Amino acid sequence: MRVRTSSVLAASLVLALSAGPLAAPSFAAPPTGAAAARRSPDPDANALRAALAMVPGDHATAALVRVGGTNGSRRGSAGVRDLASGRPAYPNASFRAGSITKVVTAATVLRLAAEGDVDLDAAVQDYLPGLFTEDFDQPISVRQLLNHTSGIPAGDGLGDDFAALYPRRFDTLSPREDVASAIAKGPESGPGERQHYLNVNYTILGFLIEKVTGRSYAAEATRLVLRPAGMTHTYFPGTDPRIRGPHNRGYQTVERPDGTTELLDVTEWNQADRWAAGDMISTTADLERLLTSLFRGRIVPQPQLEEMFTTPAGLPDATRSAGLEYEKVGDQVFWGKSGSRYGYSALMGGTRDLSRTLVYSVNATDAKSAARNPVLDAITAAALK
Repeated sequence: MRVRTSSVLAASLVLALSAGPLAAPSFAAPPTGAAAARRSPDPDANALRAALAMVPGDHATAALVRVGGTNGSRRGSAGVRDLASGRPAYPNASFRAGSITKVVTAATVLRLAAEGDVDLDAAVQDYLPGLFTEDFDQPISVRQLLNHTSGIPAGDGLGDDFAALYPRRFDTLSPREDVASAIAKGPESGPGERQHYLNVNYTILGFLIEKVTGRSYAAEATRLVLRPAGMTHTYFPGTDPRIRGPHNRGYQTVERPDGTTELLDVTEWNQADRWAAGDMISTTADLERLLTSLFRGRIVPQPQLEEMFTTPAGLPDATRSAGLEYEKVGDQVFWGKSGSRYGYSALMGGTRDLSRTLVYSVNATDAKSAARNPVLDAITAAALK
């Protein structure tokens, strides 16, 4: 079945873009003169409406967007909460945030470093004896886990593609089992030699958090990051395949044997193996709170916060830091993190001075595809133009 914007679905399109004041960052006075001239213009409401008007459609069934500028913010929602009813999407829905979880994990580790419980230059083998085989004979620092230069390969997981994973979506693969399959392969490179973005680095950081604190990853991430940021609707589901509270259902486009396509409901899915690397469920409001609190230095203190805006030395092509990644758009640099699970694509990011921020959750029908999604492209272009 293909999604079409029928008269029923078109009537369900919800646009609630509204302007409002945006407080200036607390860590710096608003720029003036030439610096002010370089700041982003305010979000373009018409461009955002046009982007959201693409939903629902073939590429997404729902979308939630929050854009912040120097003088105001705009919020919008579009699409349906489920295809069966065609009712309007929940504007404050919970969703799978995917790898944005890594931002919370990195911030938790950096908070522990600030409190003297973790040494970023220390070898993770010393913190977690017995985890690695003798093949890992070079020390891997905590910092190298944070910036994906550890040289540890990916775990096997439950399958390599949607066709293999979908029948096993309610199975439980523990983080320990996933990491064990990665360690068994031996190093793929020496520590610090290359940057390779992999979940295994952050799963091991979850182990580290639990080892040094004696408490669960979820408890420490909540204590050190979620609660200080005011993220009251964010949680870690563990083996529970459901999304608690109001949520918009996720769908994945699959091809039938005859060449036609259909949408499979992928809302319920056990994500236990993603854990500290990608298991979090959140809302756009909570992710906006995380972004602003983090960039204003309210979660991670200096100098540890600099780790989140510093790519590894000696690797000029590296774009990832501790929990974040950057992209240059014109003369601006945007720092943030994207995340995806089947049925859900999310992003949070902004300029470091918060003169422009973007948070979205899009129920993309190809959320794990390497191909570009025109809805995501249109929202990003409208928000950052």
